[in-house]
Amino acid sequence: MIYHLKGQLIEKNPTHVVIDCNGVGYFVHISLHTFSLLNNNSEVIHLYTHLQVKEDSHTLYGFMEKSERELFRLLISVSGVGSSTARTMLSSLEPKPIMEAIASGDAATIQKIKGIGTKTAQRVILDLKDKILKVFGVDEIFVSQNNTNREEALSALETLGFLRKPAEKVVDRIMKVTTDPTVETIIKLALKNL
Repeated sequence: MIYHLKGQLIEKNPTHVVIDCNGVGYFVHISLHTFSLLNNNSEVIHLYTHLQVKEDSHTLYGFMEKSERELFRLLISVSGVGSSTARTMLSSLEPKPIMEAIASGDAATIQKIKGIGTKTAQRVILDLKDKILKVFGVDEIFVSQNNTNREEALSALETLGFLRKPAEKVVDRIMKVTTDPTVETIIKLALKNL
């Protein structure tokens, strides 16, 4: 198992890099997220790696952040999600939004990724929700608190006479743009937008 690589960056592309480690050049597949964190071509870089061994190939994947590698490993553990799909997911969205979508059961966000359908998104959430909360320590209270706040705000809006579907759309937009929204904040902003 190759745990990490530290060496001279020889070649940099959006899908892969070549790293020279003491005279040995390693071809390493990367995500766009890792690509965006790399600087110029002449630097010494450190990548956390995952080595995938198959009958006909040994493929090395590299990540600037340890958390991205752990998320990659969790994603490829899901039936139907291979290494290319996991890398596409990490290239389409940054690791944190993917973890939040899985932790909160937000299949719609995961489905926005090219090649991910409804069944795959639901399988990813079903298989990884508990693991994401456990491995990354995503604050379970934060996720459930936000869901509770969302539900309380929706109940209040329904009591005030608003229809559930349009209210849900407005509340979901508010939840995305507001950091740590309280029930009161959600209701106030929703009343301005309904």
